[in-house]
Amino acid sequence: MMLVERVRLMRFGASGVIATGLHVCIALTLIADAGMSPPWANAIAFTWATAASYLLNTFWSFSALPALMNAGRFVVVSLGGLTSTALVSHLTQLAGGPPALGIALVVCVVPPLTFVAHRCWTYR
Repeated sequence: MMLVERVRLMRFGASGVIATGLHVCIALTLIADAGMSPPWANAIAFTWATAASYLLNTFWSFSALPALMNAGRFVVVSLGGLTSTALVSHLTQLAGGPPALGIALVVCVVPPLTFVAHRCWTYR
């Protein structure tokens, strides 16, 4: 893998960690301070984290400019990642695996898929 791609991949990973941290902070704040139900708090947190992830990945990971085309594609890939997360978790549960295994599989499967999708489609 070329150095440019390694840097892009590391930035993508760091952006994901930052977006995940933002999601957690927003969700916990809405639940604890605003008395919001966890599903609604997580839906709002997911939306804000996805927006932050879009900006981080657009400017930093993929050195692109925001545009309607790549924003729309980013949302499609993000929703695909969300669907993949639910599917992997569900299949792990159906197979009798513990929740920790489902989480580990999600972490190992979903980010590489979304990176490739963004690299080959969102930011082409």
